[in-house]
Amino acid sequence: MTEPASPAVPTTTFADGSPLPLIGFGTGGARGPAGVGVIASALRAGYRLLDTAAQYGNETAVGEAVRRSGLDPAEVLVTTKVAGGDHGRGAARTGILESLRRLGLDRVGIALIHWPNPSRGLMVDTWRTLLDLREEGLVLHAGVSNFRPEQLQELFDATGQWPEINQIQLSPALPRPEPVAFHRARGIVSQAWGPLGTREGLAGQFALRRVAAKHGATLAQVALRWAVDQEIVVIPRSSDPGRQRSNLDLSAVTLDDEDRALLATVDLGEESAWDSREHEEW
Repeated sequence: MTEPASPAVPTTTFADGSPLPLIGFGTGGARGPAGVGVIASALRAGYRLLDTAAQYGNETAVGEAVRRSGLDPAEVLVTTKVAGGDHGRGAARTGILESLRRLGLDRVGIALIHWPNPSRGLMVDTWRTLLDLREEGLVLHAGVSNFRPEQLQELFDATGQWPEINQIQLSPALPRPEPVAFHRARGIVSQAWGPLGTREGLAGQFALRRVAAKHGATLAQVALRWAVDQEIVVIPRSSDPGRQRSNLDLSAVTLDDEDRALLATVDLGEESAWDSREHEEW
């Protein structure tokens, strides 16, 4: 049986002009042989951006899935993240080198600082290390995750370099307009973790269901289209091949002003997002 053709995936660009798919695949929870199958399925469906982290404990499965997919590894942009316990000059370098070993890659597409963990006071040192690794060619693109605007500013003030991307908690339930505007003004790509608003109970919101019914779309497709329309990168995850394909193909969903106004009513406010001044992960 012939595999269905992969949909055309919209792209945005990094500040240097390099292309970046607006729809990637989250691999959190995909471990072992079953995880390899889930991730390989996503690659066959057409995903070319994968999101993992040292903290997820599945980098080996991600690398194996890339190899089993039959794709040239250069076609797949793999993101990994420096764990909180690996902050600092030497530890961050070792952490990324260990990630490369587990992934089985010579270089990683995107490397992020997973959380700023301000109590350690090492985020600037960790950022300097990512910049060094980018200069050495071991990292193609350097960025961060869960950083607030003032924390991004601290990195820039110390190094003169903005992160290329900031992955933050974001969905129609947490649209985060202030951070997104801050990123856009400085050439930082906004990437959404939790783009389906699962933690916020988005699927139960009447507004989302009404928009989905209007367009004959899934709830996930509406949430993803809402973000992609703003050039926000999304990384949904699903172990179901059918949902993997529908999350990737948003071509039939076109939101209008009425839809966007309705979706704006589910905004829980910035204070409902995890606050990286207080929330730390190690």
